[in-house]
Amino acid sequence: MKLDVIKLDSGKAGSIELADEVFGLEPRGDILQRVVRWQRAKAQAGTHSVLGKSEVSYSTKKIYRQKGTGGARHGSRKAPIFRKGGVYKGPTPRSHAFDLPKKVRALGLKHALSAKATAGELVVIEDLNIADTKTSAVAKAVKENGWKRVLVIDGADVNEGFARAARNLDGVDVLPSMGANVYDILKRDTLVITRAGVEALEARLK
Repeated sequence: MKLDVIKLDSGKAGSIELADEVFGLEPRGDILQRVVRWQRAKAQAGTHSVLGKSEVSYSTKKIYRQKGTGGARHGSRKAPIFRKGGVYKGPTPRSHAFDLPKKVRALGLKHALSAKATAGELVVIEDLNIADTKTSAVAKAVKENGWKRVLVIDGADVNEGFARAARNLDGVDVLPSMGANVYDILKRDTLVITRAGVEALEARLK
């Protein structure tokens, strides 16, 4: 797959040949869904917690005599049946993460990149070098290129000046090639990858 390469100022910078095994696959929704679920489950805090019968603060004294009341037999006000009693089998802190094979994760990333390329939402730029490393300059470049919700992926090392200038811009995220992931790619309207980023991703996924 051949794609034109542009510069941040919208100028042309030649073209690049994208590897079909990374950017030219037929996107599969089931693979993407599996990887996104894995990512979101891993990121879930899992700090939910409630007080059980042994944890609520209440007297342990027997609330009334065992027999002769005409009611059910109870020994503690902490029982779940009573108001302010402990919760039976409530949620406790735990990890929601589950295992997913590395091959499936890599395949998911390939399908996410291919989905953007197929939809025409993939842009390759020469580099992130910008003369004026200010937020206003990056905002102007983003506006001129018509990008709204955009993810920018650089090579192994992100251009510090560009990343710092883009930090305060809403809808612009910058990641190194090793940080590229399915969820962030699919969440954005446009995927912008530098030439170095393309080379790094192809070396990682081929």
